Amino acid sequence: MTAQTPDSYTAITYSVADRIATVALNRPEARNGYTLAMAHELEHAFLAADADPAVQVVVFTATGKDFSVGADLSGGGFDMSMTDSASDWQEPAGRCSKTIYGMNKPVIAALRGVSVGGGITITLSCDFRLASTDSRFSFPFSRRGIFPEGGSTWYLPRLVGMTKAADWMLTGRLFGAQEALDAGLVTSVHEPDDVLEAAYALARDIIANTSEVSTAVIKQMLNRLSGLDSPFPAHAVDSRLIAGLPGHADTVEGVKSFLEKRSPSFPLTVPADLPQWLPWLDTEATP
Repeated sequence: MTAQTPDSYTAITYSVADRIATVALNRPEARNGYTLAMAHELEHAFLAADADPAVQVVVFTATGKDFSVGADLSGGGFDMSMTDSASDWQEPAGRCSKTIYGMNKPVIAALRGVSVGGGITITLSCDFRLASTDSRFSFPFSRRGIFPEGGSTWYLPRLVGMTKAADWMLTGRLFGAQEALDAGLVTSVHEPDDVLEAAYALARDIIANTSEVSTAVIKQMLNRLSGLDSPFPAHAVDSRLIAGLPGHADTVEGVKSFLEKRSPSFPLTVPADLPQWLPWLDTEATP
């Protein structure tokens, strides 16, 4: 991946304030159509946020009235240019979704207007998806003679079940915010002008009240252990984590703040203080 800095981004914006990193799609003139440049920059930005000790939560949003209309087809087709060798080429939406999946820090997507195709699959690995009352969603692949991407055939059934996933993917139909909420695709629905602030409010609640290390470990336990065939691997991780609690500084502060009826001030940080024995730390961050 070409070396980049946030100042060099052309398709997204990136900023950090009050321990929140904001990553925003920034092609409003194209309704945030997804491009290879956007894929490069999103991967870079999310990895930077995850490695930055000044960031505790990430908000993923977009400029303009639509989150994203999916792949930019203005050129009459799909841009399949390859910046790496063909053997290790990765489709662009999956580069974003797998990076978010591997992150230790919570990612909150704030969606409004249209989120279709790659414009919704890139958010399926986010920990929260907040929608607006004007949100519309579609997985239109069958209607374009193409195939799902972003790992969406793995994420979507886990979020909404196989029946609803088949409904949306096999028909490619457009559906609204209420149906998305009822099925569990989104966490909550807000007025269009309020959805971004709702995402920031959620981020601030996480920052004020939770341990960075606990949140990171729980996120990855859910991602990597909940789909296994047996609960025993999860129990093995549980056991080792719980056995270490007496000497765990965040646990000491969590119990003390509870007993003193005050807000906690957890001392440990991510990624520096993650337990290094966690089994997924022996694999790539984004397998």
